[in-house]
Amino acid sequence: MLTPQQQSPAPAPAQTAGPAVRHGMVLAVTCLALAAVVSAMASLNIALTDIAHDTGASQTQLSWIIDAYSLVFAALLLPAGALGDRFGRRRALLAGLVIFGAASGLAALTTDAVGLVALRAVLGVGAALVMPATLSTITGTFPREQRARAVGIWSAVAGASAVLGLLVSGTLLELFSWQSVFLLNVVLALAALAGTQRFVPESAEAAPPPLDVVGAVLVAVGLAVVVYSIIEAPEHGWSDPVTLGGIGAGLVVLAGFVAWELTRRHPLLDPRLFRNLRFTAGSVSITLQFFTFFGFIFVIMQYLQLVRGDSALVAALSILPMPATMMPASRLSPGLTARFGARGPWVLGLLSVALGMVVLAQLEGDSPYWLMAAGLLPLGAGLGLAMTPATTAITDSLPKALQNVGSAMNDLSRELGGALGIAVLGSVLGSTYRDRISLPGAPAHVAEAARSSLAAATSMGGTVMEHARTAFVEGMQTALLAAAAVAVAGAFVVAGLLRRRSGRR
Repeated sequence: MLTPQQQSPAPAPAQTAGPAVRHGMVLAVTCLALAAVVSAMASLNIALTDIAHDTGASQTQLSWIIDAYSLVFAALLLPAGALGDRFGRRRALLAGLVIFGAASGLAALTTDAVGLVALRAVLGVGAALVMPATLSTITGTFPREQRARAVGIWSAVAGASAVLGLLVSGTLLELFSWQSVFLLNVVLALAALAGTQRFVPESAEAAPPPLDVVGAVLVAVGLAVVVYSIIEAPEHGWSDPVTLGGIGAGLVVLAGFVAWELTRRHPLLDPRLFRNLRFTAGSVSITLQFFTFFGFIFVIMQYLQLVRGDSALVAALSILPMPATMMPASRLSPGLTARFGARGPWVLGLLSVALGMVVLAQLEGDSPYWLMAAGLLPLGAGLGLAMTPATTAITDSLPKALQNVGSAMNDLSRELGGALGIAVLGSVLGSTYRDRISLPGAPAHVAEAARSSLAAATSMGGTVMEHARTAFVEGMQTALLAAAAVAVAGAFVVAGLLRRRSGRR
């Protein structure tokens, strides 16, 4: 049975009268805004060492500094997109850029870890308004014959911005302090604001559906409680009632969200869409791919700088073998899919991701760089092979009237996967580090400070630093093996869903 959205075509976007649209400038401005908010997910990872030294942040607080942004971004993405459709994408883009830029400016002035977490959460609010508005602006203003190319460029910018953010941030950290990463956000936001004011026309749905406020609150609260419980697990223990109770309560709230959405005529996200097995496979796959990718970035940047002693720029350059294989593989993937079907290249890509994680889990404190490169190459190739069919499955499995839903689900899968990857792998790393670090004979205050984070232990030098580095490497290996297991599980899920779909034909 069709959902209410599928029974009638989507209303055409309404645009205000004005001068002729300069499509090239609209694309440039929206991609600049997109690059700013996507790069902010990864760029701060490379500054974690300096932030830990300057703010005294613990390993758990470092996870929160990164994940507060991703969590709020993911939780508000669907309602923020609905607000843009209702009140105007240009207004949403302007409001999001103002919030993003202002919070970045305040974060550059902050030296307190808790304050930094709070401001990163505010940054996530701005990003949630910006990202869906950029894609909706393109699809709502570009003529049909130019739309596919514009969306392709938008997708390329969304995929490349995370790695580009690491490289630019690494360069800045060679010259300035970690605050320069936030100041870069301010510059990008101001440039995008000026471009939006000058070139981007207003557009909105002519007859938008009512806002699902209850659904928005339920999904935000459920995700927040689950991720909070996972990140705080190293402090309480994974088997502690606080951890298990928090995860359970969050899952109950999310189940309530699903039940609520099933009763709505205009749901925020219609759970019935997941009856489409290709849509489900694509959503699960994108979530697990970004789980692995952003969790890996969070872990490996600390390893490179705190264990190997690399500078921020060298650490950023060290991961270049990954995009070097990701980009060719993503270009090759559509041809392989057309020839062999989606299932083979898609599953092969996820298994290649798992292989890369297993190789990277062999890294020790003194491992040669070639071992790291040997893991990055299959990791990048696997992401490139799997990402294209997963994204295509989400968009192509829905009718034209629900393409905005498909775009939103693709974005949500990315951000949710990233938030969970940082939370889970960061928590596994933190738990293992605290369990394995052994400092016999050290004063209690020294041992507790060393257990709080590797950065704190490194500043103490001597045997404390060596014990801490060993414990961190063990935690990293455990986290990367967990990521490999997630990628393998994703491969089995995708293979099973696509096989079931084929069997029903």
